[in-house]
Amino acid sequence: MAERERERQRAREHVRVAVIGSGFGGLGAAVRLRREGITDFVVLERADAVGGTWRDNSYPGCACDVPSHLYSFSFAPNPEWPRNFSGQAHIRAYLERVTDTFGLRPHLRLRSEVRGLRWDAQALRWEIETARGALTADVVVSATGPLSDPKLPDVPGLDAFPGKVFHSARWDHDYDLRGKRVAMIGTGASAIQIVPAIQPDVGRLTVFQRTPPWVMPRADRRITGVERWLHTRIPATRALRRQVLWGIRELQVSAFTKRPKELGLIESLAAAHMRKAIKDPEMRARLTPDYRIGCKRILLSNSWYPALARPNVDLVSSGLKEVRGSTLVASDGTETEADAIIFGTGFHVTDMPIAQRVTGAYGTTLAEEWKDGMEALRGATAAGFPNFLTIIGPNTGLGNSSMILIIESQLNYLADFLRQLDVLGGRIALSARPEAVQGWTRMIQRRMERTVWNTGGCDSWYLDANGRNTTAWPGTTAEFRRVTRQVDLAEYEVLRPPDPGATPVRSVTAPAEVTA
Repeated sequence: MAERERERQRAREHVRVAVIGSGFGGLGAAVRLRREGITDFVVLERADAVGGTWRDNSYPGCACDVPSHLYSFSFAPNPEWPRNFSGQAHIRAYLERVTDTFGLRPHLRLRSEVRGLRWDAQALRWEIETARGALTADVVVSATGPLSDPKLPDVPGLDAFPGKVFHSARWDHDYDLRGKRVAMIGTGASAIQIVPAIQPDVGRLTVFQRTPPWVMPRADRRITGVERWLHTRIPATRALRRQVLWGIRELQVSAFTKRPKELGLIESLAAAHMRKAIKDPEMRARLTPDYRIGCKRILLSNSWYPALARPNVDLVSSGLKEVRGSTLVASDGTETEADAIIFGTGFHVTDMPIAQRVTGAYGTTLAEEWKDGMEALRGATAAGFPNFLTIIGPNTGLGNSSMILIIESQLNYLADFLRQLDVLGGRIALSARPEAVQGWTRMIQRRMERTVWNTGGCDSWYLDANGRNTTAWPGTTAEFRRVTRQVDLAEYEVLRPPDPGATPVRSVTAPAEVTA
């Protein structure tokens, strides 16, 4: 039996790096690996194409709320963006182009959903089970992203609903909404794009609003041919545009993280935006949030309020409580008949499903280690999970700028992590010291106390089940770039092949203070 197991292990494909996911994070990691001269890697993707959340979210009206020239890789600029805020189709096409331009297709393993990862402490490598077979890797980069697995609420009676039910991230394009009675559950970033897009076609549209969002005007327009010509022929103009977009958002950070009271002016602008379209005072009251702007994600739309004011749209100021046949019952008792239910209820952000599939050096899963809240050193590495890095990990999210900036900073950290392994030489692994992770987490949570996300008076997806903010970064993107520029080996334990039969033990060192 033991001999057969050894033969099976020898037969497995082995790579230096395995990347999980092919969205911005995974493709960015693949490009960075090639630029570092590393070609012995694979990108494991559960779907049949690249794109991540921009492949999965194809609902009507889907577009980005970050300006196009900032929502793209610095190493792969696109002078041909058609609008200030590009739609899903253009962003997905951009990611396909990045895949081809940097020669990533030979590294792709499509339809290869990762079903389990287990750390082999003897061999100092990861054993990976996928839908298309097994392999091993020295280093694993998890780039599954926080917006990859839809969250559906547990609504009594939903299973017996006779009509159509789907999540915004799993849009059923074969179902014809024309003339139907449609219920939109939620008023988040997806819902405010979906509602205006489908309102002209549906017979009746009922929006279930548990908490109203703050909505600002969307400064969108077509990028002219002259601008695109300039950005193509004179790259400095493109770089300047990106720099200005970045700089404006950097200047806004202190209001979110240190002085939330300064956001009052922004609230007045959002209220004025609402008054232009919503003339009924009673409806305006129902649409006005009772929390500080920025506590939840600020949404951008010029069509949300006008759509709500249309005669075939009803607003229910309550969440969905239960379903009785084709009747939807809200928490306030309102009853609505529907032919279709669309959930815009977000994703598993603070309880990422991939964490349940990763078993580390202590024999526990990442989900078990994170049962009291996600935490990772510099947003990348968790204690007890050697040579395992996360792109868009705990406390790396942004409230006002482009996540691509965060991703590129984490790619810098990944590159230096691999360099350190090369410098140390031989069969080697780096495992984040528990005291370093705890010290980093304490620093983050201390800074989080002043932020609008913690003081703004709302319950948002930034907070986990324990009320702790484990998603947002309480600083500027420039600061994050600085603290992830290189790996500090003092924050890591260097692992070499253990003595036979040795059992990993947890460090009991007191948490250190970490500064950013």
